[in-house]
Amino acid sequence: MSLVGLLLELKPLLADPDANLDRVAELLERHQGLAEYEVARFYAGRAFVEPVGRLLRSEDPRERLRGVRIVPLLFARGNAAQHLRRMVKDADNGVAGAARAAVKTLGIADVAPPDRRATPSRFASPTAPGGWNPTGWTFGLYGARYVFRRGAAPTKTPPKVDVPKLSSRAGVAKLVGVKPGELPALMRPGTGKGSGYVEFEIPKRTGGLRKISAPRVRLKGVQRAILREILAKIPTHPAAHGFIEERSTLTNASPHVGAAVVVRVDIEDFFPTVHYRRVVGFFRRHYDEEVAAALAGLTTHRTKLADGTVVWPGALPQGAPTSPALANLVCRRLDARLDALAKKAGATYTRYADDLTFSFRDPPARLGRFLWWVNAILQQEGFAENVKKRRIMRKGNRQRVTGLVVDQKPSIPREDRRRFKAILHNCREHGIASQARGKSDFAAWLRGYAAYVRMIHPDLGAKWQREVEEILTKS
Repeated sequence: MSLVGLLLELKPLLADPDANLDRVAELLERHQGLAEYEVARFYAGRAFVEPVGRLLRSEDPRERLRGVRIVPLLFARGNAAQHLRRMVKDADNGVAGAARAAVKTLGIADVAPPDRRATPSRFASPTAPGGWNPTGWTFGLYGARYVFRRGAAPTKTPPKVDVPKLSSRAGVAKLVGVKPGELPALMRPGTGKGSGYVEFEIPKRTGGLRKISAPRVRLKGVQRAILREILAKIPTHPAAHGFIEERSTLTNASPHVGAAVVVRVDIEDFFPTVHYRRVVGFFRRHYDEEVAAALAGLTTHRTKLADGTVVWPGALPQGAPTSPALANLVCRRLDARLDALAKKAGATYTRYADDLTFSFRDPPARLGRFLWWVNAILQQEGFAENVKKRRIMRKGNRQRVTGLVVDQKPSIPREDRRRFKAILHNCREHGIASQARGKSDFAAWLRGYAAYVRMIHPDLGAKWQREVEEILTKS
């Protein structure tokens, strides 16, 4: 078939890219020998950026594998690398292996920070250990394959922490207050009868829906025991501020007050990216493999798909009391690397869950290069940046960090304060029902927001707390 014939056959298929993805991939694969193949690939690839992206973000590993196999057919090396660089860290071994094979096939190179764990090869190659090549994408994996040599970063032993001594699954069961025979049921996948979780969706503030996997009462008690007895006793990195006692959105925003430039970076799918193997790896710092596997099984959740397939490995569920603490602890090396990068660039770094903030007292000379390193370190540590949510805020314009304005001092945006003031006025004049709009927890929301205001603006918050109590007393 000639190029013209191929383009004519592709044209009607591109009208519905989702339905015709496999057919287009088949046509491109069959005609790779065409001298003008790149023209056909460019023509088709533009229509498949979003469909392939959805495949690669699917919770079904079979769909992700399908997407990875299609990437080399639809995209040239540069665009393919953008998709593949995070898939080499996929939780599913089949998907990760296919991504590494695609990287090798395409000969992708020079798009990752160096992997300093091994002496670079004399001959540049996309698969040679060390150097500036995609082997850096596997940083943090397969550590036993590399020998640390002179010039490599020195390793540090984990700080000693006062966690309980556990030597078996029976010890884990005793710690969390259940019988050893009950542990398998608490780790059961899915959300059906007998499983430990229920699932529901809530709207995101920025649009779309967020899936919440909330543990049932029995499992929630077990996870709270793990949080109290183990996780709460292990220190997090000083740059982490989310879900940590005596730290808050205020402590996260305060270091960035008065900066010339503030940059916000968002991590995509933060909790789901921290999968079972990463959690086991964290617990292995303190316990043997049997105990680590039991603790990881109790704190991660395996989804069951509509056809009954169980997704493996499980991941941190959004809704479990242990998930924020585990995510913070798993991110210790990420925080250390980004903090060191920020100091080298003359910046300040903080992280609140999946929200990373960097601030510069003086305008940076090479901000684009700095953000390239941030993005690359995130990828090396097994995360992906949500580039659409990146924000660069310069002095003279409003700078917001975790919901607070930091131009001169941490403060709640004026429009938010005016809105709450108006709500209180309407509650006094027309009753709480006029503002609650059917929300059963509206009274708790009023108290909570007034307390939040008091944390940022003590005098105003104290005044509003008194007003809230007067309104609720009269209602």
